[in-house]
Amino acid sequence: MAELRFDDRVAVVTGAGRGLGREYALLLASRGAKVVVNDTGGALTGAGTDPAPAQRVAAEIRAAGGDAVACVESVATPEGGQAIIGAALDRYGRIDILIHNAGNVRRGSLREMSYQDFDTVVDVHLRGAFHVVRPAFPLMCDAHYGRVVLTSSIGGLYGNHGVAGYAAAKAGLMGLSNVVALEGAADGVLCNVIVPSAVTRMAEGLDISAYPPMGAELVAPVVGLLAHEACPVTGEMLIAIAGRVARVAVAETPGVHRPSWSIEDVAEQIDAIRYSAAPLIFPVVPDGHADHVRYSFEIAASREGAHHG
Repeated sequence: MAELRFDDRVAVVTGAGRGLGREYALLLASRGAKVVVNDTGGALTGAGTDPAPAQRVAAEIRAAGGDAVACVESVATPEGGQAIIGAALDRYGRIDILIHNAGNVRRGSLREMSYQDFDTVVDVHLRGAFHVVRPAFPLMCDAHYGRVVLTSSIGGLYGNHGVAGYAAAKAGLMGLSNVVALEGAADGVLCNVIVPSAVTRMAEGLDISAYPPMGAELVAPVVGLLAHEACPVTGEMLIAIAGRVARVAVAETPGVHRPSWSIEDVAEQIDAIRYSAAPLIFPVVPDGHADHVRYSFEIAASREGAHHG
């Protein structure tokens, strides 16, 4: 296969000063993309700012012969999001690729988590995604081209202890991505989710001595394909962890249909309701929402017909 390049493409990568975002920015730039390296340079909790991380990555890209500009605005506000996309327009006149990777974490049990800590995390991960998607999306649609990659987490898929804000935000990103994919489909704008696991600052305090290799370089190529013109999927979620790449999907069991239900009926049928040997997956695009409804309605109609037959 010929090398997949990004010549003449303009990419915005949030949270690109360190860790995964840095790896994404360096990879895209090494293959010809012009990159807006966005990072506030703050602490893992989101506190403080430091222009050095973003500037270092941009300088690293330029030193390697690439083209990059640093941007230290925060995704946590609408104005910050607009300024980040504005940086791409001011410097390069366009935006083709948006990778929202910026993140923070504030740990605490649900019994004790402060409202402020919950909001602060949601503001960066979930609202932050909207704050950059909202100004970028119309530009991409008008250009009839765009690639959006949003970052979820196994914490968003399965939850985890002590990170209610993080888990809620990461789950919310899946819903946002689906809408971007649906509304962008007619205009050539694709949107997918990356569910990455890598040893970065987020792993601080964890015992990683037994981990297999989990560098950010094992995730970046997956994001690279999702950001590329040749990306073959939209409205999907890909996992990248320790060298394993997989698709994650929302699935339903076939379920049980009855013309009427009581609480006792549900109790008696719960094993059959939950029986998952033949899962159903309705692709988001072109219309998973309607496919779900149609499937359910058709079963209801067929049972009704059998009942009258």
